[in-house]
Amino acid sequence: MLDIRPVSDLRNNFTSIEEAVINKGPVILTKNGYGSMVVMSLSEYERLTNYIENSLDEAEAQAKLSSKRLSHEEVFGQYKKR
Repeated sequence: MLDIRPVSDLRNNFTSIEEAVINKGPVILTKNGYGSMVVMSLSEYERLTNYIENSLDEAEAQAKLSSKRLSHEEVFGQYKKR
């Protein structure tokens, strides 16, 4: 279940948000009723960015082995269908 809180909680209830981020996952902060930002733990951020970096490194290595290039649609088309 998503943890959605007003952005004012970041100032007024920092410790509660910090505990939620560590124990439950990212917290979505809203401003005037609309999504404004997401707060996540440093370990979660590193996990996400490491996955992206590793995927890009793998794609770059594969690109060096072949002259074949795929279009955006060929790569991401299957995900759009879902």
